[in-house]
Amino acid sequence: MRLVELAKALRNAHRGSGVARRVRHFDGWLDRAVSEGAGAGTYDHAETVRDYYELCNEFMVWGWGESLHFAPLTPNESLEESKVRHQRAMISKLELRQGMKLVDVGCGIGGPMRRVVREGGVRVVGININGIQLAKARKLNAEAGLEHMIDLRKCSFADMSAIEADSFDGGYAIESTCHAQDKQRAFAEIFRVLKPGTLFWGQEMCLTDRFDPRDGWHRAIRRDLMRGIALHEIATFGEVNRALEGAGFQVVEASDWEVREGPSTPWYQPMESRHGTLGNAVRRLPWGRKAFIAASKLAEVLRLFPNGSAEVVRLLDRTAEAYVTGGRTGIFTPLYCFLARKPLPA
Repeated sequence: MRLVELAKALRNAHRGSGVARRVRHFDGWLDRAVSEGAGAGTYDHAETVRDYYELCNEFMVWGWGESLHFAPLTPNESLEESKVRHQRAMISKLELRQGMKLVDVGCGIGGPMRRVVREGGVRVVGININGIQLAKARKLNAEAGLEHMIDLRKCSFADMSAIEADSFDGGYAIESTCHAQDKQRAFAEIFRVLKPGTLFWGQEMCLTDRFDPRDGWHRAIRRDLMRGIALHEIATFGEVNRALEGAGFQVVEASDWEVREGPSTPWYQPMESRHGTLGNAVRRLPWGRKAFIAASKLAEVLRLFPNGSAEVVRLLDRTAEAYVTGGRTGIFTPLYCFLARKPLPA
Protein backbone atom coordinates (compact mmCIF):
# COMPACT_ATOMS: atom_id res chain seq x y z
CA MET A 1 0.00 0.00 0.00
CA ARG A 2 1.42 3.36 -1.01
CA LEU A 3 1.18 6.43 1.24
CA VAL A 4 -1.45 8.08 -0.96
CA GLU A 5 -3.57 4.92 -0.75
CA LEU A 6 -3.15 4.87 3.04
CA ALA A 7 -4.34 8.49 3.27
CA LYS A 8 -7.43 7.69 1.21
CA ALA A 9 -8.18 4.54 3.19
CA LEU A 10 -7.89 6.43 6.50
CA ARG A 11 -10.25 9.18 5.34
CA ASN A 12 -12.81 6.61 4.20
CA ALA A 13 -12.52 4.55 7.38
CA HIS A 14 -12.66 7.40 9.91
CA ARG A 15 -14.79 10.08 8.26
CA GLY A 16 -16.35 12.11 11.09
CA SER A 17 -15.54 9.53 13.77
CA GLY A 18 -13.37 11.57 16.19
CA VAL A 19 -10.23 9.42 16.06
CA ALA A 20 -8.34 11.11 18.92
CA ARG A 21 -11.30 10.71 21.29
CA ARG A 22 -11.72 7.06 20.27
CA VAL A 23 -8.03 6.34 20.90
CA ARG A 24 -8.31 7.78 24.42
CA HIS A 25 -11.44 5.70 25.02
CA PHE A 26 -9.75 2.52 23.76
CA ASP A 27 -6.64 3.18 25.84
CA GLY A 28 -8.70 2.93 29.03
CA TRP A 29 -10.51 -0.28 28.19
CA LEU A 30 -8.63 -2.44 30.69
CA ASP A 31 -9.58 -0.25 33.64
CA ARG A 32 -13.20 -0.17 32.44
CA ALA A 33 -13.24 -3.96 32.14
CA VAL A 34 -12.14 -4.29 35.77
CA SER A 35 -14.54 -1.69 37.17
CA GLU A 36 -17.57 -2.68 35.09
CA GLY A 37 -16.88 -6.38 35.53
CA ALA A 38 -16.86 -5.92 39.28
CA GLY A 39 -20.23 -4.17 39.09
CA ALA A 40 -23.23 -5.19 37.03
CA GLY A 41 -21.16 -7.10 34.49
CA THR A 42 -21.95 -4.63 31.70
CA TYR A 43 -18.53 -4.72 30.03
CA ASP A 44 -18.60 -6.23 26.51
CA HIS A 45 -15.11 -7.04 25.27
CA ALA A 46 -16.35 -7.54 21.70
CA GLU A 47 -16.88 -3.77 21.51
CA THR A 48 -13.28 -3.17 22.57
CA VAL A 49 -11.98 -5.57 19.92
CA ARG A 50 -14.16 -3.90 17.29
CA ASP A 51 -12.79 -0.48 18.28
CA TYR A 52 -9.22 -1.77 18.16
CA TYR A 53 -9.47 -2.99 14.59
CA GLU A 54 -11.50 -0.01 13.40
CA LEU A 55 -8.80 2.33 14.69
CA CYS A 56 -5.75 0.32 13.75
CA ASN A 57 -6.61 -1.77 10.69
CA GLU A 58 -5.30 0.52 7.94
CA PHE A 59 -2.03 1.22 9.77
CA MET A 60 -1.61 -2.50 10.51
CA VAL A 61 -2.02 -3.35 6.83
CA TRP A 62 0.42 -0.54 5.95
CA GLY A 63 3.07 -2.01 8.25
CA TRP A 64 2.37 -5.74 8.17
CA GLY A 65 0.57 -6.54 4.92
CA GLU A 66 -2.73 -8.22 4.08
CA SER A 67 -2.06 -11.20 6.36
CA LEU A 68 -2.28 -9.71 9.85
CA HIS A 69 -0.62 -12.51 11.79
CA PHE A 70 2.76 -13.68 13.00
CA ALA A 71 4.66 -16.63 11.55
CA PRO A 72 7.72 -18.74 12.41
CA LEU A 73 10.67 -16.98 10.75
CA THR A 74 13.84 -18.34 9.19
CA PRO A 75 17.04 -16.39 8.42
CA ASN A 76 16.60 -16.87 4.66
CA GLU A 77 13.02 -15.60 4.34
CA SER A 78 11.29 -12.25 4.44
CA LEU A 79 8.34 -11.81 6.79
CA GLU A 80 6.02 -12.03 3.78
CA GLU A 81 7.57 -15.32 2.62
CA SER A 82 7.36 -16.76 6.13
CA LYS A 83 3.66 -15.93 6.36
CA VAL A 84 3.01 -17.73 3.06
CA ARG A 85 4.90 -20.80 4.28
CA HIS A 86 2.98 -20.70 7.56
CA GLN A 87 -0.38 -20.51 5.78
CA ARG A 88 0.57 -23.45 3.60
CA ALA A 89 1.49 -25.46 6.68
CA MET A 90 -2.01 -24.76 8.05
CA ILE A 91 -3.59 -25.78 4.75
CA SER A 92 -1.73 -29.10 4.83
CA LYS A 93 -2.87 -29.77 8.40
CA LEU A 94 -6.54 -29.25 7.46
CA GLU A 95 -6.39 -32.00 4.79
CA LEU A 96 -8.41 -29.95 2.32
CA ARG A 97 -10.24 -31.46 -0.64
CA GLN A 98 -11.73 -29.57 -3.54
CA GLY A 99 -15.33 -28.55 -2.96
CA MET A 100 -15.11 -28.33 0.84
CA LYS A 101 -16.67 -25.37 2.68
CA LEU A 102 -14.63 -23.91 5.54
CA VAL A 103 -15.21 -21.22 8.14
CA ASP A 104 -12.54 -18.57 8.73
CA VAL A 105 -13.16 -17.44 12.30
CA GLY A 106 -12.20 -13.77 12.66
CA CYS A 107 -11.12 -13.42 9.03
CA GLY A 108 -9.65 -9.90 9.24
CA ILE A 109 -9.19 -8.54 5.72
CA GLY A 110 -8.81 -12.06 4.35
CA GLY A 111 -5.14 -12.52 3.48
CA PRO A 112 -4.99 -16.17 4.60
CA MET A 113 -8.54 -16.76 3.36
CA ARG A 114 -7.64 -15.91 -0.22
CA ARG A 115 -4.69 -18.31 -0.12
CA VAL A 116 -6.88 -21.09 1.32
CA VAL A 117 -9.38 -20.60 -1.52
CA ARG A 118 -6.76 -20.39 -4.28
CA GLU A 119 -4.53 -23.25 -3.14
CA GLY A 120 -7.09 -25.48 -1.43
CA GLY A 121 -9.82 -25.26 -4.06
CA VAL A 122 -12.42 -24.73 -1.32
CA ARG A 123 -15.18 -22.26 -0.51
CA VAL A 124 -14.81 -20.14 2.64
CA VAL A 125 -17.22 -18.24 4.88
CA GLY A 126 -15.40 -15.46 6.72
CA ILE A 127 -16.73 -14.33 10.12
CA ASN A 128 -15.88 -10.89 11.47
CA ILE A 129 -17.51 -8.29 13.74
CA ASN A 130 -15.62 -5.39 12.16
CA GLY A 131 -17.34 -3.66 9.25
CA ILE A 132 -14.23 -1.77 8.11
CA GLN A 133 -12.26 -4.99 7.78
CA LEU A 134 -15.13 -6.74 6.01
CA ALA A 135 -15.44 -3.91 3.48
CA LYS A 136 -11.72 -4.10 2.74
CA ALA A 137 -11.89 -7.90 2.49
CA ARG A 138 -14.73 -7.66 -0.07
CA LYS A 139 -12.71 -5.21 -2.15
CA LEU A 140 -9.58 -7.38 -2.08
CA ASN A 141 -11.57 -10.56 -2.78
CA ALA A 142 -13.11 -8.90 -5.84
CA GLU A 143 -9.72 -7.67 -7.06
CA ALA A 144 -8.41 -11.24 -6.72
CA GLY A 145 -11.39 -12.62 -8.66
CA LEU A 146 -12.41 -14.79 -5.69
CA GLU A 147 -15.65 -13.17 -4.53
CA HIS A 148 -17.69 -16.07 -5.96
CA MET A 149 -15.81 -18.48 -3.65
CA ILE A 150 -16.08 -16.42 -0.46
CA ASP A 151 -19.03 -15.36 1.68
CA LEU A 152 -18.42 -12.74 4.36
CA ARG A 153 -20.71 -12.41 7.38
CA LYS A 154 -20.73 -9.78 10.08
CA CYS A 155 -21.18 -11.59 13.37
CA SER A 156 -19.29 -12.56 16.51
CA PHE A 157 -17.56 -15.92 16.69
CA ALA A 158 -19.05 -16.18 20.18
CA ASP A 159 -22.54 -16.09 18.66
CA MET A 160 -22.95 -17.57 15.19
CA SER A 161 -26.61 -18.40 15.80
CA ALA A 162 -27.49 -17.30 12.26
CA ILE A 163 -25.43 -20.25 10.96
CA GLU A 164 -26.88 -23.76 11.15
CA ALA A 165 -25.12 -26.46 13.14
CA ASP A 166 -22.90 -28.94 11.27
CA SER A 167 -22.44 -26.53 8.34
CA PHE A 168 -18.71 -26.65 7.61
CA ASP A 169 -16.18 -29.24 6.46
CA GLY A 170 -13.47 -27.63 8.56
CA GLY A 171 -12.33 -24.32 9.96
CA TYR A 172 -9.47 -22.22 11.23
CA ALA A 173 -8.88 -19.24 13.52
CA ILE A 174 -5.64 -17.28 13.17
CA GLU A 175 -5.00 -14.96 16.14
CA SER A 176 -8.71 -14.29 16.58
CA THR A 177 -10.04 -16.42 19.44
CA CYS A 178 -7.25 -14.98 21.60
CA HIS A 179 -9.55 -11.91 21.78
CA ALA A 180 -12.48 -13.91 23.20
CA GLN A 181 -13.94 -12.82 26.51
CA ASP A 182 -14.88 -16.47 27.13
CA LYS A 183 -12.58 -18.79 25.16
CA GLN A 184 -14.50 -22.01 25.84
CA ARG A 185 -17.75 -20.37 24.72
CA ALA A 186 -16.07 -19.28 21.47
CA PHE A 187 -14.69 -22.77 20.86
CA ALA A 188 -18.10 -24.27 21.65
CA GLU A 189 -19.75 -22.09 19.01
CA ILE A 190 -17.11 -23.11 16.46
CA PHE A 191 -17.64 -26.75 17.48
CA ARG A 192 -21.38 -26.36 16.85
CA VAL A 193 -21.04 -25.15 13.24
CA LEU A 194 -18.48 -27.79 12.21
CA LYS A 195 -19.56 -31.16 10.85
CA PRO A 196 -18.70 -34.22 12.99
CA GLY A 197 -15.28 -35.66 12.17
CA THR A 198 -13.91 -32.40 10.74
CA LEU A 199 -10.72 -30.54 11.68
CA PHE A 200 -10.20 -27.13 13.26
CA TRP A 201 -6.80 -25.39 13.19
CA GLY A 202 -6.02 -22.46 15.43
CA GLN A 203 -3.24 -20.03 16.33
CA GLU A 204 -3.36 -18.41 19.77
CA MET A 205 -1.40 -15.72 21.58
CA CYS A 206 -0.30 -17.31 24.85
CA LEU A 207 1.79 -17.00 27.97
CA THR A 208 4.58 -19.56 27.97
CA ASP A 209 5.75 -21.72 30.86
CA ARG A 210 8.37 -19.03 31.63
CA PHE A 211 5.70 -16.60 32.82
CA ASP A 212 5.84 -16.22 36.60
CA PRO A 213 2.65 -14.65 38.04
CA ARG A 214 4.64 -13.70 41.17
CA ASP A 215 7.06 -11.57 39.12
CA GLY A 216 5.91 -7.93 38.99
CA TRP A 217 7.77 -7.26 35.73
CA HIS A 218 6.11 -10.27 34.09
CA ARG A 219 2.71 -9.04 35.23
CA ALA A 220 3.45 -5.56 33.85
CA ILE A 221 4.43 -7.00 30.46
CA ARG A 222 1.24 -9.07 30.40
CA ARG A 223 -0.83 -5.98 31.16
CA ASP A 224 0.87 -3.96 28.41
CA LEU A 225 0.17 -6.75 25.92
CA MET A 226 -3.45 -7.12 26.99
CA ARG A 227 -4.03 -3.39 26.83
CA GLY A 228 -2.34 -2.86 23.46
CA ILE A 229 -3.75 -5.88 21.60
CA ALA A 230 -7.24 -5.86 23.18
CA LEU A 231 -6.78 -9.26 24.83
CA HIS A 232 -9.31 -9.83 27.61
CA GLU A 233 -6.85 -12.30 29.10
CA ILE A 234 -3.76 -14.12 27.83
CA ALA A 235 -4.18 -17.87 28.19
CA THR A 236 -1.52 -20.44 28.95
CA PHE A 237 -1.04 -23.43 26.66
CA GLY A 238 -2.91 -25.63 29.10
CA GLU A 239 -5.83 -23.21 29.34
CA VAL A 240 -6.25 -23.23 25.56
CA ASN A 241 -6.25 -27.02 25.49
CA ARG A 242 -8.74 -27.26 28.34
CA ALA A 243 -11.05 -24.75 26.65
CA LEU A 244 -10.96 -26.82 23.44
CA GLU A 245 -11.68 -30.04 25.31
CA GLY A 246 -14.39 -28.36 27.39
CA ALA A 247 -16.09 -27.35 24.13
CA GLY A 248 -16.02 -30.96 22.97
CA PHE A 249 -12.96 -31.03 20.70
CA GLN A 250 -10.31 -33.71 20.67
CA VAL A 251 -6.88 -32.04 20.58
CA VAL A 252 -4.87 -33.83 17.87
CA GLU A 253 -1.69 -31.81 18.31
CA ALA A 254 -0.67 -28.54 19.92
CA SER A 255 2.67 -26.79 20.37
CA ASP A 256 4.50 -23.47 20.25
CA TRP A 257 5.66 -23.27 16.63
CA GLU A 258 8.37 -20.84 17.69
CA VAL A 259 10.23 -23.74 19.32
CA ARG A 260 12.12 -25.48 16.53
CA GLU A 261 15.35 -27.30 15.76
CA GLY A 262 17.90 -25.69 13.49
CA PRO A 263 18.42 -22.06 12.46
CA SER A 264 15.52 -19.74 13.17
CA THR A 265 14.73 -16.07 13.67
CA PRO A 266 12.68 -14.80 16.65
CA TRP A 267 9.08 -14.06 15.69
CA TYR A 268 9.39 -10.50 17.00
CA GLN A 269 12.54 -9.54 15.03
CA PRO A 270 10.66 -7.59 12.30
CA MET A 271 9.64 -5.12 15.02
CA GLU A 272 13.15 -4.90 16.49
CA SER A 273 15.68 -5.09 13.66
CA ARG A 274 15.71 -5.50 9.91
CA HIS A 275 14.17 -8.68 8.52
CA GLY A 276 13.45 -8.86 4.80
CA THR A 277 13.56 -6.09 2.20
CA LEU A 278 14.47 -2.65 3.51
CA GLY A 279 11.41 -0.89 2.06
CA ASN A 280 8.91 -2.98 3.98
CA ALA A 281 11.11 -3.38 7.06
CA VAL A 282 11.47 0.36 7.67
CA ARG A 283 7.77 0.64 8.49
CA ARG A 284 8.14 -1.89 11.30
CA LEU A 285 11.49 -0.88 12.83
CA PRO A 286 11.56 1.23 16.02
CA TRP A 287 13.09 4.30 14.33
CA GLY A 288 10.74 3.89 11.37
CA ARG A 289 7.73 3.79 13.67
CA LYS A 290 8.90 6.92 15.51
CA ALA A 291 9.47 8.72 12.23
CA PHE A 292 5.99 7.73 11.08
CA ILE A 293 4.45 9.23 14.23
CA ALA A 294 6.03 12.56 13.26
CA ALA A 295 4.97 12.13 9.62
CA SER A 296 1.41 11.38 10.72
CA LYS A 297 1.30 14.59 12.76
CA LEU A 298 2.38 16.54 9.66
CA ALA A 299 -0.21 14.68 7.56
CA GLU A 300 -2.88 15.75 10.06
CA VAL A 301 -1.82 19.40 9.73
CA LEU A 302 -2.00 19.07 5.93
CA ARG A 303 -5.41 17.37 6.31
CA LEU A 304 -4.20 14.23 4.56
CA PHE A 305 -4.81 12.05 7.64
CA PRO A 306 -7.76 12.40 10.05
CA ASN A 307 -6.97 14.23 13.28
CA GLY A 308 -5.83 11.70 15.87
CA SER A 309 -4.06 9.42 13.38
CA ALA A 310 -0.69 10.04 15.03
CA GLU A 311 -2.14 8.80 18.32
CA VAL A 312 -3.13 5.53 16.62
CA VAL A 313 0.43 5.15 15.33
CA ARG A 314 1.74 5.90 18.82
CA LEU A 315 -0.57 3.19 20.22
CA LEU A 316 0.75 0.67 17.70
CA ASP A 317 4.33 1.67 18.50
CA ARG A 318 3.76 1.00 22.21
CA THR A 319 2.17 -2.31 21.35
CA ALA A 320 5.12 -3.29 19.17
CA GLU A 321 7.44 -2.56 22.10
CA ALA A 322 5.28 -4.78 24.32
CA TYR A 323 5.43 -7.58 21.75
CA VAL A 324 9.23 -7.37 21.62
CA THR A 325 9.57 -7.29 25.40
CA GLY A 326 7.24 -10.27 25.78
CA GLY A 327 9.17 -12.18 23.14
CA ARG A 328 12.65 -11.33 24.42
CA THR A 329 11.80 -12.40 27.96
CA GLY A 330 10.30 -15.61 26.58
CA ILE A 331 7.05 -15.24 28.52
CA PHE A 332 4.81 -14.65 25.48
CA THR A 333 4.28 -16.24 22.08
CA PRO A 334 1.77 -15.58 19.29
CA LEU A 335 2.53 -18.99 17.78
CA TYR A 336 0.74 -21.55 19.91
CA CYS A 337 -0.80 -23.63 17.13
CA PHE A 338 -3.22 -26.51 17.53
CA LEU A 339 -5.16 -28.99 15.44
CA ALA A 340 -8.40 -30.28 16.92
CA ARG A 341 -11.18 -32.55 15.70
CA LYS A 342 -14.91 -32.61 16.30
CA PRO A 343 -15.54 -36.26 17.15
CA LEU A 344 -17.94 -38.46 15.23
CA PRO A 345 -21.08 -39.46 17.12
CA ALA A 346 -20.55 -42.51 19.33
